[in-house]
Amino acid sequence: MSAIPEVSIPSDEQKISSRVVVAGAVGSIVEYFDFGVYGYVATILSVHFFASGDPASALLATLATFAVAFVLRPVGALLFGHFGDRYGRKNALAWTVLLMAIASGLIGILPTYAAIGLGATLLLVLARCVQGLAAGGELGGAASFVAERSPSAKRGLLCATTQMGALAGSLLASVTVAILNLTLGSDEMIEWGWRIPFLIAIPIGLIGLWIRNGLEETKDFKAIAKSQAKKAPFLELLKSHPRALLRVVGLSILLFSAYYVAYVYVNIHMQKVVGLSSDFAYMSTTLTLLVSVIAMPLFGALSDRVGRKPVFIGATVAAIVLAVPAFLLFEQGGAVAVGAHIILGLTDSALMGVALSSFAEMFPTRIRYTGIAFGFSVGAALAGGTAPYISTWLVAATGNPVAPAFFVIGTGIITLIAAVTMRETRGIELSTVA
Repeated sequence: MSAIPEVSIPSDEQKISSRVVVAGAVGSIVEYFDFGVYGYVATILSVHFFASGDPASALLATLATFAVAFVLRPVGALLFGHFGDRYGRKNALAWTVLLMAIASGLIGILPTYAAIGLGATLLLVLARCVQGLAAGGELGGAASFVAERSPSAKRGLLCATTQMGALAGSLLASVTVAILNLTLGSDEMIEWGWRIPFLIAIPIGLIGLWIRNGLEETKDFKAIAKSQAKKAPFLELLKSHPRALLRVVGLSILLFSAYYVAYVYVNIHMQKVVGLSSDFAYMSTTLTLLVSVIAMPLFGALSDRVGRKPVFIGATVAAIVLAVPAFLLFEQGGAVAVGAHIILGLTDSALMGVALSSFAEMFPTRIRYTGIAFGFSVGAALAGGTAPYISTWLVAATGNPVAPAFFVIGTGIITLIAAVTMRETRGIELSTVA
């Protein structure tokens, strides 16, 4: 397949692209910072928000609460997708970043189980529900906005920067928790320090809101706003593009399972299963996130040159083949474990780097927000929020420390089927998608 020729972009378009990149990434930073912090302090939250007794049961309950937000993501996708496809991307994106920051800040000030009993647990679940609703509308809207503002020859690269925000948010969460662990010590971190990263999300969210309020609506949406905008985008999606919707779900399954295994669960696995120190686990997670963030735009750019389909297939096969060896190498500790962690993270970085541009090219403008958001959120609900819980349960039930790898492999097979059957869409004009 021949490479796409270089496209000269005028200076004003370069300025537009830089604003688009920042606006697309900032919401993902807030979302994944919040979700990442919850995962990284899950062992502490299990002490503060659930009945004491069996530590393993409390941790599973905490991870189940983590999964609650993902169950509500499809609901948020429908709400914000409907609003974004009918009335525009800009305002919907402003609301998603604001609600995410508010919900995270609420967790930072919640009373604990010791103070008010079951009420603390319920408030934590409520905050996670709000996060889930907001997250459901975030990436679908950001992907639609960035894709519609990007030149077709660079859409893969620019959409990858939105997903870079996701990893950057997780990286920021990991660094924040690691610094707090080092400076406060474990006792102070358990006592009150865990609240700090949740509170940090508030100013980050306000900055994101300020950036997004300064955006202009995309030309693609303006062109169809009066004549073609659908009163019920979801019904149009189910009627006219059911295969594209199912394909987005299938392509998202491994992306989310690998994400939350590599960047959230492995941190817990290294501490609770392998017996490595929390400092080592946080360091390994941080390095993995850093390498994955740097690599992601390269995968997006690669998809602009060789196509979306080859990158999807290659990354999926790599995840399937490398999952078991990676978990075996975690047992070795040291540099070997960190290297295995980075390799596992890179497979997901490749999937994330190509996903949003591919999804945007599957739907027409009038239902693009809803199509991406709902399909992506269903994939998240099925394999993302459940990944830490299932991985923890698999190890406890089987006694096999490699068991989480089989979860990655199972989800990888689903994504491989979707990737092999997808149509190549690299370089198409979004306005021609019917």
